[in-house]
This record gives sequence, C-alpha cells and structure tokens, in this order.
Amino acid sequence: MSYRCFCRKLQNNVSHSETSYKETGLNTSAAPAFVSTRRHDDILLVTIDNPPVNALGVDVRRALVEAIETADADPKVLAVVLVGAGRNFLGGADIREFGKPPLAPALPDVCNRIEACSKPVVASIHGAALGGGLEVALGAHYRVALGTAKLGLPEVLLGLLPGAGGTQRTPRLIGAAAALELMLSGRHIGAAEAAKLGLVDRVAERLADGEDAAAAGLAYARELIQAGAAPRRTSQAAALSDRDTTQAAIDAARAETSKKTRGLFSPLKIVDAVQGALDLSFEDGLALERKLFIECLDSPQRAGLVHAFFAEREAAKAPETRAAQPRSIGSVGIIGGGTMGAGIAVAVLDAGLPVVMIERDEEALARGRANVDKVYTGLIAKGRMKLDAKDAIMARWSGSTAYDALSQVDLVIEAVFEDMAVKQAVFKELDRVCKPGAVLATNTSYLDIDQIAASISRPQDVIGLHFFSPANIMKLLEIVVPAKVAADVVATAFELAKKLKKTAVRAGVCDGFIGNRVLAVYGAAAQAIMEDGASPYQIDKAVRDFGYPMGPFQVSDLAGGDIGWATRKRRAATRDPQARYVQIPDRLAERGWFGQKTGRGYYLYPEAARVGTPDPEVEAIIDAERQRAGISPKSFTDEDIVRRYLAAMVNEGANVVHQKIALRPLDVDVTFVHGYGFPRYRGGPMHYADTVGLEKILADIQEFAKEDPLFWQPSPLLLELVARGANFASLNHTK
Repeated sequence: MSYRCFCRKLQNNVSHSETSYKETGLNTSAAPAFVSTRRHDDILLVTIDNPPVNALGVDVRRALVEAIETADADPKVLAVVLVGAGRNFLGGADIREFGKPPLAPALPDVCNRIEACSKPVVASIHGAALGGGLEVALGAHYRVALGTAKLGLPEVLLGLLPGAGGTQRTPRLIGAAAALELMLSGRHIGAAEAAKLGLVDRVAERLADGEDAAAAGLAYARELIQAGAAPRRTSQAAALSDRDTTQAAIDAARAETSKKTRGLFSPLKIVDAVQGALDLSFEDGLALERKLFIECLDSPQRAGLVHAFFAEREAAKAPETRAAQPRSIGSVGIIGGGTMGAGIAVAVLDAGLPVVMIERDEEALARGRANVDKVYTGLIAKGRMKLDAKDAIMARWSGSTAYDALSQVDLVIEAVFEDMAVKQAVFKELDRVCKPGAVLATNTSYLDIDQIAASISRPQDVIGLHFFSPANIMKLLEIVVPAKVAADVVATAFELAKKLKKTAVRAGVCDGFIGNRVLAVYGAAAQAIMEDGASPYQIDKAVRDFGYPMGPFQVSDLAGGDIGWATRKRRAATRDPQARYVQIPDRLAERGWFGQKTGRGYYLYPEAARVGTPDPEVEAIIDAERQRAGISPKSFTDEDIVRRYLAAMVNEGANVVHQKIALRPLDVDVTFVHGYGFPRYRGGPMHYADTVGLEKILADIQEFAKEDPLFWQPSPLLLELVARGANFASLNHTK
C-alpha cells in the first residue's frame, strides 16, 4: 500500500471515529473550550488548554482531530502549529479515563490523523510532553523544544507500552537502541538530549512558557513555508534502515531486559513491538503495537502498577498538609555523620540546601565529612558528576563539634545511636540552642517519639523523619506524627520530602511505626517457618520468586544481624512469655556472625563477596535448635512459604490501619513498595490481598492459628471487611 493510500485510509478511519462519537449523543460543544485555533496569516495555531497538565482527554482528542480537518480543508492554511497553554505541551493520558470504556477518537487515530495532514505540522514543546503527549508530537512532521521541555515515554512504569504509535515511530526516528532505552527506562529527557537523539529538530533554549512556545512554533513554521518544506512523516523515517545494527540492538535489549526486569510483563512486550517496527510495515506494526498494548492493559501487573502510582500521590495528602502551611526551610542541621547521617546529608545537599553537621569530636566530624565526600567521589568515578559540581555541593557543607552552630538552622535531623537516653540528651541540647520555630526531627526507627518530645520544652516542634538506608538513595520517608506536634511541622516534613524527592508516608507513633512494625511480624513468621523445617535458603528463594529482590535472610545479612539482635534484647523485657521465640538468630549473633560486614551470617561471604553462599554450619545450628525446641521438621513448598509470609504481612498491615498508625491501606502499600522491596507490579501487600481475596487470606490465617493461635490472631479489621464483603481498597478514600 502506498503512503498516500495509507493516509487516505487513516483519514477515512478518523471520519468513522468522528461519526461514532457524534452518534453517541455526547455533548461535543464543550470541545472548543479545550482546544482553540487562531490564524496567523497562513499558519493555523492550535492551542491545547486542559489544565493543569493538558491531559489528552476525549474532548481534547476530538478537538485536535477537528483542528487538523479544518487545516486540511482550508486552502489559505499552509502550516499548522500545535502548542500547549500554561506550563506544559501535553502531559499524557487523562487519569480520569483510567478504567473506563474508551471513547472515540482513540489516541492512535488522533496521532495518525495529525501525521496524515497534507500541510506541515509543527509541535512546539515546552514543559511536559510525556506518554501520549510525546506520541502526538511524533505524529507531527517537525518538532521544536523549548529549554523547559521534558520528553518521555514512561508507560512501562504503569505496566503498559506506548500505545499510540510510540513503539513504531520512535525507533524509526532515533534508532532502536535509543528508542528502547527511552521506553524501557521510562525516564524523562531534556530538550538538549532530545535534540542530540534526533527526537526534536531544534531547541529554543532561552524560551520557557506557552507564549514562547507559540512564538517558536510560528517562527519555525514560517521558515518551513518559505523553504517550501513538505510534510515529513515520522513513519517514513529511516533510522531502522541498517537491519543488522537494529537487530543487534533489539537482541541486546531483550537479553538485558530479561535479566533486569525479572517477573515484569510489559518490558519484553516493548521489545517485541520494536521488533515489529523492524520486521513489519508501519500499518502492521501499529496493529501489533495495539495487540500488545491490550495484552498489557489486561495484565494484573498493570492494575498493580497503576495502584502504586496513584497510592504514592495519595500518600502525600496528609490531613495536616491541607490544614497548615509549611514553615520555611533554608538550612538543615544533622546530628551524626555515620552511614545514616551522611546519607541524609547527601540527600539534603542534593536538594540545594546547606548542611551543618554536628559530631562529638573532630575525628568523628572528619569521618562524617569523608562519608559525604565519598558519595560524590564515587559519582565522579562513574562519570555522573564533574569535580566542579562536587566542589559546589561540598561548599554548602559545614561541620562543628558544638551544638551552638545550629542556632540559626530551620530544621535539625538527629541520626545518632538508637538509644532513648542518648536521643533525649541530644534533644536537650537542641532545645537549648535552636531558634524558636525550628523543626526538631529524630530519625529513630523504633523508639517512642512522644517520649522524646515530652523531654523538652517545645514538643510541638518535634517530629519523626524515618529515613531508610542508604538515605540518599532509598525513596521512602516515614513521617512519624507524635501527639503534640503542630500541624505546620507535619506540613513542613512533607514539604521537605518533596524537596528531597522522597516518597513520604504519614505514620503514627508505635514501636516500629508502619514498616518496621509489620517487618517484625512477618520476620517472625519467616523465623518460625525456618525452625519448623524450611531452610533459610529455600525461604529466600520463594520470596525472590514472588518478586522481591532479596529474601528476608539475605536482607538480615545485608543490614547486619547485630541490629536485629539489639532490638530483640531491647524488647525482651516486654515480650509475651507465651509467645513463640525462635533463638536461631541469637545463636548466630553470639558467634559474631552478623552478615556481610563480618563475612558470614546466614550465608558465607568469602573475600568480601556481595552475594552469599549457603553455609552448612548454619544448617547444623538450625538442626540443633529444632532438637532443643522439640520440633520435628516438616516439608514446605515454596507456595506454602509465600502464603504464610504474606498472610503475616497483610494481617499486621490491617492492624496498623485498624489502630490508625497508617491512615489507609494504601499507606501500607507505599511503605512496602518503596522501603522493603515489595514487588511494585503487585501494588503492595494490601492491594495484593485484595487481588487474592480477603476471605482467602483470612482462611489461611485461621488455618495457621491451629498451630500457633497466639501469633495468628486475625486482625479485627480483616474480620470486619470479610464479614461485610468489602476490601482494603474501599478504605483508601477515607481519612
């Protein structure tokens, strides 16, 4: 089929789409409110205005088709410019349409109709051109990007693939290797990189907003008219002409994707679609893309990833952020320069804020600075940072052994040893030296923040900021809200999380807050499974096969067995004497086998290896402990292990929601996806429980309770939800 025939066919398809939506009886008169057209001599300027991000809702799609039809039919129009009003070009799909029946015209039809236009179409991009927004730009014939432009095809992050021609046009335009990297990473790129790749034709660096985008687009269109330029269709671009090079890039991407995205559905479908771009005609490639897109849409992973996406945004909407304005944060003090303190310092420095670090003596302070410096030196070694950039960052770091150096900072984060007396001594000094209104935060993982706050004269200024190690990399930040804290302090904590590019979750005060409290319970379940007959190596494998990057015993070795040992000793006095207590971890700790840092834990780490190997001596210790406890080992399937592991996690997750430690089940999901390695494509433990069925989870718990009724007590919330036929999702919109 010739391209002229194909364009005519596309136009006919769009006409049919227009007829179908007009025949639905829906109100089409509202469309002009979202897209306006204005003639500039012989150029038609088409402005999309659908705040806040110019999402591609049905009204926008309809009006875009109408605008292109108008341009095609008007002999006075020689070119078309597409531009977004406000801060963005097109932000992608309209989230309000997620999960609803599709309305015509579909976005692929819109992109095809733009490309089939007989007049040159210029996309002038500023702000976001993401997902479907970039696909619209690829349907245009020419592209100019302003300095503020952010382009990307992030559908993989939602378990999808670009479904409006992105998998077909992008590799034809910039080559398979670059297109696959862009689609498989889901990352956003700036205007300069987009121009270097060939994704856009030119960059207007000093321009920024919608009015500038219109001016840049009109100027480019005028040049094209004067040069007599014809439509240049992306579907005919020749970047795939070297078949051998393209096939090698696809093969390499397939091998790398199979290794890196174990268990994920959509990434390999993206590779398949790009293979189709090489092997098939453009029209057949579009059909393949649509087929693969529908497969992704129907995948449970898509539902889990979409849930995770929305849950992260909802978690940031704590009641206090609506009730109060955050306090100003211009500088940050950090107490402690160890692994955690240094990691927090890097996160703060990366956000552009000055840091004052306090340590007990000059030697410790020098180590603290070295710990911070080491992170940036590593980035330089990897080619990810220039020396002058590091020097500029480190110029914002200062240190002291005197608390008085914190007298003018706006926020202090304490990151010292996990001991109540030590932390209270630190807060006594902060109470003495910090200015009125300074926010005083503790990074405790377990301790009672109400008790810390009660020890000083300004409990309203005290909050918990529980970072996860390494703090400059891990995304989760538990914001722990004690009873007497002021609302604006909580709002300030969420604002800080945003500055640090962290995913924030609001938590109440209890031992371990959300994450570590639930971890203690499913960790105990894993210990019991081990003592009852499964090896730690089988348990780790079963959990990895479920989708975790590491199993619980690998995590213990990575974190350090001494940390768990200290926690167990701290809790010994309050432990229920009737509760089952597995002593195997204590036997390892007594030998000084703390994991990777000591060369052995549950696994052996010869010559500082990062990946451990099973240890026969550990298995002998486990056998001896079973005999001491009078346990006859039994066999577990991997499915048995996962059922118990997740039932314990979900049940305790339900308890923290029931007790208002977590506001909603989604807060538990976000905590475990971002802080504990729960597979994102499963949405989080509470979402996963909904997909399995709460009645099935409850039945499992009741079955396990026959062996250990004290441990396996069903959560009151779980019992309630099953009794009324509800699920955790029904609680996610309550506050």
